[in-house]
Amino acid sequence: MAGMSAEAFAQLASDLELLDHRHLQEIWGEVGSRRVSCGEFQQILLRRAYLTNYQADKLLRGDKTGYFYGSYKVLYIVGTGTFARVYRAVHKFTDDVVAVKVLRRRFAADKEQSDRFRREGQMGATLRHPNIVPIHEVVSHGETHYLVMDFVEGRNLREFIKIRKKLHPVEATKLMTDVASGLAYAYDAGLFHRDLKLSNVLVSSRGEAKLVDFGLAAADRDRADDVLLHSGNPRTIDYAGLERATGAKRDDPRSDIYFLGCMYYHILTGQSPLIETKDRTQRLSKTRFQSVQPILQVDPTIPKVLVPVVTKAMEFNPVYRFQTPAEMLAELHAAAAKLGVEETIAVRPSASERAEAAASAAMQRVIMFVESNVEMQNAFRKRLKTHGYRVLVTQDPARAIERFKEQPDVAECVIFSTGELGSPALEAYNLFASAPATSQVPAVLILNENHKDWRAQATHDERHVVLAMPLKLGDFCDLMTKLLPPKEAATT
Repeated sequence: MAGMSAEAFAQLASDLELLDHRHLQEIWGEVGSRRVSCGEFQQILLRRAYLTNYQADKLLRGDKTGYFYGSYKVLYIVGTGTFARVYRAVHKFTDDVVAVKVLRRRFAADKEQSDRFRREGQMGATLRHPNIVPIHEVVSHGETHYLVMDFVEGRNLREFIKIRKKLHPVEATKLMTDVASGLAYAYDAGLFHRDLKLSNVLVSSRGEAKLVDFGLAAADRDRADDVLLHSGNPRTIDYAGLERATGAKRDDPRSDIYFLGCMYYHILTGQSPLIETKDRTQRLSKTRFQSVQPILQVDPTIPKVLVPVVTKAMEFNPVYRFQTPAEMLAELHAAAAKLGVEETIAVRPSASERAEAAASAAMQRVIMFVESNVEMQNAFRKRLKTHGYRVLVTQDPARAIERFKEQPDVAECVIFSTGELGSPALEAYNLFASAPATSQVPAVLILNENHKDWRAQATHDERHVVLAMPLKLGDFCDLMTKLLPPKEAATT
């Protein structure tokens, strides 16, 4: 809405229940006049975390819907797919953070699509397992259809691999064990996944894998093969292509095992075992499944103990695959135990070395670095370590704040980087700087080159500093010395 005044912006936000009267009075009192520009008014709201950038942009466009789904207030969008969008949202009374998956508008009026979406949600809502993201509500009201789920602090496995390229065998095996555990539980409940792919595995900030989007097999069970093959979901086509090529019946539970093996292969090698294409004919081709390159040819460094697990999961003939997720889970556990023995070399330091290490740790200042780019994480960790700092890394801004609630002395300074995180890093920094429990803790906001104009939205004072890329790490370390002077050694 071009030329919107601050008062009009405030009134719209109030009418839509995004701001309450107390917040508005507080802001008007701070600025001292209602003739302030809309831009300045908006920046104050963003700094205080009363609004998010997503909400502010919608308000400026004059949007009057899409801020709430039931009792859940949308904070920002976290993912988008062919059929639905996923938002981070908060309950307006309890402040519980959730994910809300909303069917796209162009499908919402289609009864077949909306019924399928609802059935998928209802099937998924019956599952309660640590490695399956729980669905708490399934809502259909007119042409609005959405699911309310746990919000997992982290990222999906496809994003993980995009950054990391491939995973250490121990980490990869642990994640696949988590996935197999969730599949085994669902299998015992009579449900298959039917949409296993990297983007449907979420990796939490604690390194746990959690499955999303269960119930597709049950939702599609009554649909004819030709309808499934013309679905907009590429993985539906992959499943149909595999089962046609191998002569397996539709909805064969061993198809999930095959695609679990594909994921394991991919995260171990950094390369998909199947030719990646959008061409429907190629996705259905029998040769696509028969021409998989043996995993050791792709990466000869893969531990030998893992090769039989990947190979058996991806057997072309389903008779030779693991027959249930529980069978594969048992083999993953056994491989992980053998891998642990091969990987572990225990060297116990001497008493004097342990004492020296303890004294050194006591002198270290602890910094938390909030950034999702692995290369940047490693660069900061390495440089700061050489200057005597201990660095804790997390990729989720909200989780960083939660850690301070759980353990107020977890770190002595927090660095938020907008590099790949974008506006959530800015919003978390402002919240951290203004919240009574953390406002006295030094914090730094590093703005990516594309985000330099966000400086005006960020809190800055002697404890809270805003920097912009490109940044010299030497200058940054000088700043850390000012914010966190070296500890004085204890004297005896």
